[in-house]
Amino acid sequence: MAETRWLDEREMRAWSGFLAASALVNRRLDQQLKDDSGLSHPQYEILVRLAAAPGRELRMTELANGLINSKSGLTYQITQMEKAGLVRRRSCPSDVRGVFAVLTDAGSSRLEEAAPGHVATVREILVDVLTPEQLDAVAAGLGEVSRRLREPGGHTPQPPRRRP
Repeated sequence: MAETRWLDEREMRAWSGFLAASALVNRRLDQQLKDDSGLSHPQYEILVRLAAAPGRELRMTELANGLINSKSGLTYQITQMEKAGLVRRRSCPSDVRGVFAVLTDAGSSRLEEAAPGHVATVREILVDVLTPEQLDAVAAGLGEVSRRLREPGGHTPQPPRRRP
């Protein structure tokens, strides 16, 4: 059995800072989006991805992978968004099991309304707080972490399952 490599003081500062910052950033963004547009952060990200996709649609599996979300978690969000008229589903003609999420005009409008406040908040709480060098370091470091976790065998953490 390998000996545990405990975190030293510097490593612990980095880890603790990451945990606190990610929780606080996500909480702040979620609150801003709910207050300004009635969207959750995951719903906003779904709208962004669909708006950027060819034909404003993506297969549900592709969308779940891009968002790093479980299929059931995505299904829940899409169901809520479909009830609000922001997205619709359509069957895949070449695969009976395949389903596409499609951005509606109402969803596109909601995204256009939500985006300025969201971007302003991202700038306020992250981008404008860091120097250009710090921003480059954060982008490089977290990009590498994401890349490695997405590799086969990279042990990408699975989102927690919702309990019935």
